[in-house]
Amino acid sequence: MSAQQNETGMRIETDILIVGGGLVGLTLGRALALKGIRSVAVDREPAESQTDAAYDGRGSAIALGSKQLLDRIGLWDRIAPEAGPILDIRVSDGDSRLFLHYDHREVGDQPMGWIVENTVTRRALFDGLAEVPGLTLLAPMSVATLERRQDGVAATLADGRTVTARLAIAADGRGSRLREEAGIKVTRWSYGQTGIVCSVSMERPHRNIAHERFLPAGPFALLPMTGIPGHPNRASIVWTERDDLVPQMLALDDDAFSAEMNRRFGDYCGRLTLLGRRWHYPLSLLLAERMTDRRLALVGDAAHGIHPIAGQGLNLGLRDVEVLVELLAEAHGLGLDLGSAALLADYDRRRRVDTMTLVAATDGLNRLFSNDIVPVRLARRLGLAAVNQLPPLKRLFMRHAMGTIGG
Repeated sequence: MSAQQNETGMRIETDILIVGGGLVGLTLGRALALKGIRSVAVDREPAESQTDAAYDGRGSAIALGSKQLLDRIGLWDRIAPEAGPILDIRVSDGDSRLFLHYDHREVGDQPMGWIVENTVTRRALFDGLAEVPGLTLLAPMSVATLERRQDGVAATLADGRTVTARLAIAADGRGSRLREEAGIKVTRWSYGQTGIVCSVSMERPHRNIAHERFLPAGPFALLPMTGIPGHPNRASIVWTERDDLVPQMLALDDDAFSAEMNRRFGDYCGRLTLLGRRWHYPLSLLLAERMTDRRLALVGDAAHGIHPIAGQGLNLGLRDVEVLVELLAEAHGLGLDLGSAALLADYDRRRRVDTMTLVAATDGLNRLFSNDIVPVRLARRLGLAAVNQLPPLKRLFMRHAMGTIGG
């Protein structure tokens, strides 16, 4: 059953109000609808612009655990044709001959993950809205005011309509207005780095191997994608660079930019040739001191923003979704309050360790590898080689990367 409106259409009643209709917000709404829980998602951007190729050049690494969630909610079949599987991961420190190699066959027969362009996932979510009448998307639209009461929430939209629900979900990104209005403090800092994102055509087959090469300015990742006509060996580049050098890199013409990419990555995959435009995003850390307040839960980037060094940002948000849907579905089945303090406390507790662990790990890895101090460089290269020779430890790291443990 979809959200109910009164006779004038000015008042909408639903179970859950989701502020933010991005990747995490709409995945949450879809998963809830399939459990019989109605939700209204409100987003400032029209769907048409969010699926435009020029909107967002980023791709996301979808770990095996996240893929299983997307499969359960009937979304993966829409994504799979454009999802590039990651069969192996090769981690190296600069031009060192010592490296760490993850082979998916060491832990099973499934890929370790998939590289999917964000526009592909958004398109799948928008195209699938008709399948889940329990989810209503209002876009473009914004929330003018939100009142969180003891017994529920009431939002006034920019067009004057009101939405009442039992619980509000902040899925409105790192600059979350709902989080700020709730007085939830955050820990945040800038890394002084920018992520340059683009697609490239590779001279040699990528063989579904993801490469992460650590350089003094930050990691340089080459991630296998599905091919397109004329470019069967396509990959996504996530190039971390110092903020002060980024303007001159972006000012280079395509040939000079490709030359800089090749100089940093080497010739392991043959020549890399730029495809299309480039995007750039400042890199920072953000961690909310708590993930809940009265009648409010934070998910995704509203709760945590991490360095892309391990490609786990979206996966962390999808694990928020899994836990929250499980708790809400259980409460719904028992006829309990979907916004109760006990439910929200349980959500915050269950997500705290996983979130803190991944925030600390990504921050620590970036600090460890984004420097050129000789003793540190020697130690980390020996460390990579040592882990490569310890199969039990390597399998543990692989399962964490695949999202099959630790959530």
